[in-house]
Amino acid sequence: MTDTTEADIRHIYERWHATVRGRDIDGLTALYTEDAVLESPLVFVESGGGASGILRGKAAIRRFFDASLRKPGSVLGRWYRTGAFFSDGRQLVWEYPRATPEGDQINLVEVMDLAAGLIAHHRVYWGWVGFRALAPGLNGPVG
Repeated sequence: MTDTTEADIRHIYERWHATVRGRDIDGLTALYTEDAVLESPLVFVESGGGASGILRGKAAIRRFFDASLRKPGSVLGRWYRTGAFFSDGRQLVWEYPRATPEGDQINLVEVMDLAAGLIAHHRVYWGWVGFRALAPGLNGPVG
């Protein structure tokens, strides 16, 4: 992995959040390398348990975001975050905390390995509120 500039890191941090909230699939997938990897329990649940939870390549990541973000009633409704993030130039990390000013939300930790200003490997860790939202889908896709 190559180092990414502070401006690139801030760009990814801001744009990822804005494009997810705005359900801007083109803008979101533009942040990923062509051979990016995405790992998330939501990938596993959305596949009906028939996949590993790991997507490889920008095209697969795009299809996943397109399907999951366009669903009415998606479990990923709120996207509150504190504005704090951590990066060493190669990795970017932030949290969508459980407790928000409007009450509980699905709690996630986003971990991204960066390469040349893009996301090369993205891992999403789900907290207990998130797990509870995913659990019913373990027998099929969640809505």
